[in-house]
Amino acid sequence: MATRSSRQAVGTIQTDGFPPVLAAADAMLKAGNVTLVYYGLAERAEFMITIRGPVSEVNQAVAAGVLACEATKKGALISHYIVPHPTGNLDSVMPMQYTSESEEFWV
Repeated sequence: MATRSSRQAVGTIQTDGFPPVLAAADAMLKAGNVTLVYYGLAERAEFMITIRGPVSEVNQAVAAGVLACEATKKGALISHYIVPHPTGNLDSVMPMQYTSESEEFWV
């Protein structure tokens, strides 16, 4: 699984509040051929989502997610970042790998 994941880009968005993370996740999954691999509470009321997929699809999906966050009335975009080709070590240590829960949606 690590070999498969390392060929896939990683995109992540962190938000202040739940409405913008929900809007971002929805927009990201609709905008690109990507898989949602992580969702979690970062700290306080900050949420984080992570997607995987081909570099061009992740770029497109994160851009759509950022726009969706910025369009929500409550909450805010805190940060976003894309890693085009993460190394195997990064992939094995951080919560961004494909899991059995996301298997049916793998791209």
